[in-house]
Amino acid sequence: MELLFGLILLLAGGESLVRGSVNVARHFGISELMIGLTLVGFGTSTPELVTSIKAAMADAPGIAVGNVVGSNIANILLILGVAAVIYPITCQPAAVRRDGAALIASALCCVALALYGVLSLVPGLIFLGLIIGYIFYTYSMERASPVVAAGSAPIPIEAASQNLWISGALAIGGIALTIYGAKLLVEGAIDLARAHGISEATIGLTIVAVGTSLPELVTSVMAAIRKNGDIALGNVIGSNIFNIWFILGITALIHPIPVPKTIAQLDIWVMLAVTLALVGATLFLRGVSRTLGILFLFGYCGYIVTLL
Repeated sequence: MELLFGLILLLAGGESLVRGSVNVARHFGISELMIGLTLVGFGTSTPELVTSIKAAMADAPGIAVGNVVGSNIANILLILGVAAVIYPITCQPAAVRRDGAALIASALCCVALALYGVLSLVPGLIFLGLIIGYIFYTYSMERASPVVAAGSAPIPIEAASQNLWISGALAIGGIALTIYGAKLLVEGAIDLARAHGISEATIGLTIVAVGTSLPELVTSVMAAIRKNGDIALGNVIGSNIFNIWFILGITALIHPIPVPKTIAQLDIWVMLAVTLALVGATLFLRGVSRTLGILFLFGYCGYIVTLL
């Protein structure tokens, strides 16, 4: 029950945070591009961020790292798989070349971290420097070119209210719900792992990872239903980059943790493989077809079976 309640609060908190933050940004004249690059990318990744920090502080490295790695795998195989089955995803190769390169670079950074063995201060600072550089580089490129970035496509969000105070309250309330939801989620996941003899890494890679990816799932499914497959793709690419460079970077600064050997031996390589598969599909096939979406879903089922 604690686990389920935590997931519900995370979803509600992330949604409230994104809506409130976007409205506040619009009130102060911040561009739609910067909203898409920062607030939306950060907002949909907030559940992963708070969950990883809470898990790290609770000395549960399997959940802290597994949450990010598992979320990235789920984002590609599960979320894009579902979205592509609903409506095939097409994209602009020029946008994918740029943001796909950043996606692959972030995945390689995660592999290097796993080989290094410890999520500590130095990797954290490097990761944060990379995400800041990526945001500024993408923003400058967007201003100079009409090409829409795959990883930064603004996600259409209906304004909850144009009133500044209400929007601010939504953002603050979203943060509070997310923090408390993450606390319940981590505690429930640890209890579940210990009660049934399941490793924390497995729980982090499955239940926690899928749970914290719910905002991306809802956004991508809604985009697919509206036949905006490029937005579903941009949502996943942007979220995966944020998950590694921003979330692991912040987590390292707050509470250094070791990378579990089970994740370093298998899951990190699965994440790299599916990342390369996604970029390859978008570059050479110009998107994710319904057939490829089905293969993604079968691949995710197979991956989950290997963990259980």
